[in-house]
This record gives sequence, C-alpha cells and structure tokens, in this order.
Amino acid sequence: MQNRSFAAPHWSTSSFGDTADTSPMELSALGEHLDLCKALKGRLFHARCMADSMHGFVASRFVTTLVVATLLIGISSLML
Repeated sequence: MQNRSFAAPHWSTSSFGDTADTSPMELSALGEHLDLCKALKGRLFHARCMADSMHGFVASRFVTTLVVATLLIGISSLML
C-alpha cells in the first residue's frame, strides 16, 4: 500500500501578513483613470454604442435585413 502525501498549497501574497489595503498612490491613479473614462463618454461615445448595437442586430440578421431593405426600396420606387 502506497502512502500518498499531498503538500498544502503555498500561497504568496503582496501584503506579507499585513492587512491588504490600498495605498494613497493607488487610489490617486484609480481616480485619474476613472476621470479619464468619464471624459471619454460624450456624444460620440453614445453614437458609437448605438452603431455597435445596430451592427450586432444587422449582422445577426443579414439575410432578413437585405430582404426588408429590398422590399422598402421596391415599394418606394413604385410609389414615385
């Protein structure tokens, strides 16, 4: 009979036994990053989100979108 011995996992942390807490420098860098993210959210950000949504909708229903577009163009050309 074999006796298997499993070693406990060796954990290494950066807190070295102290409580893990954020430093003021880390909080400052996080604040700068969040300010930059907020600044990037303007009208163009919302327009890009809408374009991405429309692209996802159209790409997943490409054939149906082509048929609907063809029908709309055909009907509009008959009315003129």
